[in-house]
Parts: sequence; structure tokens; C-alpha cells
Amino acid sequence: MRTLLLLLVFCSHLLAAAPLKTAALLAAGKEPVRIVCIGDSITGVYYHSGGRRAYSEMLQLALQQLYPQTKLSVHNAGISGDTTTGGLKRLERDVLAHKPHLVTIMFGMNDLVGTPVDVFKKNLREMITRCQKGGAEVVLCTQNSIVETPQRPSARLAEFTQAIRDVAKEQTLVVADCFAAFEAVHAADAAEWNLLLSDTIHPNMAGHKLFAETIAQAITGRTVSLREVGPPTPALPHTFAKLKAGQPIQVLAMPPYDALIAPALQRLYPAAVVKVTPWPVAGQTLAQLEVFARKVRSMKPDLVLIAVPAELPLQDQQQFHHDYSWIMNWSLSFGVQQWDVAVALPSVAKPALSKEESRHESFAQRLIQAQDLSMITRRSGDTTPPLEVLSTWLAQQQP
Repeated sequence: MRTLLLLLVFCSHLLAAAPLKTAALLAAGKEPVRIVCIGDSITGVYYHSGGRRAYSEMLQLALQQLYPQTKLSVHNAGISGDTTTGGLKRLERDVLAHKPHLVTIMFGMNDLVGTPVDVFKKNLREMITRCQKGGAEVVLCTQNSIVETPQRPSARLAEFTQAIRDVAKEQTLVVADCFAAFEAVHAADAAEWNLLLSDTIHPNMAGHKLFAETIAQAITGRTVSLREVGPPTPALPHTFAKLKAGQPIQVLAMPPYDALIAPALQRLYPAAVVKVTPWPVAGQTLAQLEVFARKVRSMKPDLVLIAVPAELPLQDQQQFHHDYSWIMNWSLSFGVQQWDVAVALPSVAKPALSKEESRHESFAQRLIQAQDLSMITRRSGDTTPPLEVLSTWLAQQQP
């Protein structure tokens, strides 16, 4: 179904643009291909998509899946809060200096707050001209659809989305219509669309995969799926780098991992100094856990272990989605990941789950995957003690 939706989006927004030379280079596989993606926080690597990757990194995986023989680099030039005005100022340093064959441009979410649409279009045209003079092809990208807020009305977003399409048409450029791709999911299933978002405007990794699939199709004309791509490995690079260097580790952990993480790590590094701060969960609602999570960034831990109890009910799915996602969001550093975060499913500590608890776990699993975070899991029917499950998982995460 997702592939069909992407095909419909691609066909309905296909412009009369010449085939991209970059696509031919990718198919030939005779020389390295360089792509740069410029944009704002929706492009950059931030906590919304797990702090280690965003759609540019996913685009590289998508294109390598289509052209495994081709050497390829995709550079992420997204900066939080940026606009087309800021993008123009840093175009030489952040984009053209990489001598790209292709540049993707995705702006609008911040421009629509304060930039007149005619200035937005003028800035896009200037970026296109400068990229082409630098020898790069350009693909314009619309952004995702959003949950409407007073600051970002849907009508205003639609105006800027159409402006991107209009500039692409007048410049005879390929457009990757990510907005249309998101809206196709929305039309098919509003709940599935909601699961593409980390907050009202930023997609999570599930949304970034849809971005990458859409952009890859715009570049190549071929469909590709990233749904089976798991989180980056190894899961705990920061933690193990410090352990290997003989440095102490600061851990913030929900029970029972507050009592288990030190002995588990010391099985691998017997001399490890592990300082644990418990994250209290007893008697807490999901919303209260989310409030506590807002303190995490100021604590600057080395490792955060999230283990939301199975007993917390999954009654209002939308509220559960919001609170659980923000427990993960706040547990991550703002930008590129500065510490490690992992999530243990409830069944690791409590193998026998009730029907309601199993629903909780299944939905939580989707949210964790969408956040691009690693999960501590156990096989169904496995009764191995949690310490052994944790120790085995940690051993598997070593670089």
C-alpha cells in the first residue's frame, strides 16, 4: 500500500523536467556521486529522529539499495531555525564547497512564519541559480504536512507548499513532493499519519524514511522501501567509548535497570565505575514520566535506559503517543546525539503480560522504532532473568 501511494504521488506531481544526470551517474556506477541536502531542523539531525540520522542519511541508504555498486555520499546541511534567507548566506560554505552533483532544497516551515511568499520564491530561485552555476542539479522538496497550530496554519503551509511546486515548474525542475506523500498517508489512515510525527511539525524517523523514499523516487523514478531498516548499530557508542577509556559512566535508568545496569556493565568491564541515578516510576502516570524527562538534558548522562511499566494503560492512544514520544524526545540531546538512549520493552522485566499490557507493548514498540532507538527485548516464552537479558544485549552492542 505504501509503495502504491508513493507511485500515485510521484505520477500526480511529475513535472516536465529533463531526466536527472545524477540518476544516470548512479546507474552507471563509474564515479562517486555527491549529494547535499540543505534545509532547516526538519532536514538536520536532531532528537526528533533519534539524534543520529535524518532523511539525508536515509536517502543514502535508499540509493545504495537501488545502486549497490555505486560509491555515494549524502551530506546533511540542515540547521534548526533556518530559512531560505539563512540558507542563501551559507550556501557556499555548507553546500557548494562539497562540489555536489545534486542538491536537494527543503525549506518553508520557518519561512511561513515570517517570510513573505514572494521573498521565499525569490530566495529559492537564487539558491537554484547558484547551485546550477556551481555545476549541481537541483531537486526542490516540499515539507511534510503538520498538526495545525496558530503559529503555523494549514492554509499558510499550503501556500508555501504550492510556491515550491510553482518555482519547480517555472524552473523545469524535478520536485520531491513530500507534502503530498504525507497527505496520501493521512487520507488512507489518519492514525498512521500521526505515527509519522514526533511533534506537531517535526517528523520522527518513520517520517524521515518516507521523505527519503519520496526523494529517492524523484531522483531515480524507482520505488524503494526503508521500512525494514532498523536503528543504527552499535546502539551505545558513547557508553562503550568511555568504558574502553576507563572513564566513569553516569547512567539514568528506570527500574529494574537502575539496579541491573552496573553489574551488567561490570561483567564486560570489571573495573568500570558506574554511577546510577534512578528514574522513579512507582505511582507515576505516563504524563508525569514525561514531565520528569524534561530534566534529562540538564543532567547530561552518558546513558539513559527507559523502561515504561506495562501497567500504564493504553486508553487514549493519541495521548499515549504524545507522552511516550516526549519521554524519548526529552531523553535525547537536542542535536546530534551526545549520550546514548535505549528502551526496554515491558516484557523483559515482566514476561507474562496481560492482554492490555501486550497492547501497550506493541504500540510502544512502534513508537520506539519510529524514534530510531534500540530496544531491549526478549523472545516470547523466554523466562531468562532480566539481568541476563540485559547482559546479553549489552554484549551485542559492543563495537
